[in-house]
Amino acid sequence: MGRERLHDESVSVEISGCSKEDARIVFDTLCACFESDRRTDEVPQQLHETRPMVWLGTFEVTDANECAHPARLSSSVEADAQGGYWAIEQLRTTLDSLFAVRDLSSASGDQERELHVLLESR
Repeated sequence: MGRERLHDESVSVEISGCSKEDARIVFDTLCACFESDRRTDEVPQQLHETRPMVWLGTFEVTDANECAHPARLSSSVEADAQGGYWAIEQLRTTLDSLFAVRDLSSASGDQERELHVLLESR
């Protein structure tokens, strides 16, 4: 019998409102902390010059690794996260240790919580 999960451990993260370089910094930083569906060599692409881009990643936040030091961004980055209450709390705690985080909005459902934040360099 496997270990019973007490929490929904995965969080979907959307990054937008930034350059592909800043998107990569956020994803690389989160990948250092958590297991992810993103490969370490996966680089966000800017597919269109004028249309806004959104980059996606899913992170398993159950077992956090020793995270990197706070990351340096060239500008602010919008991040939207969706997951269970416990998983979102884990992600938020990690984001607070890596970036200056400003809440833009949040929404709570029956089983899931959404978080919309602005990330900046500390």
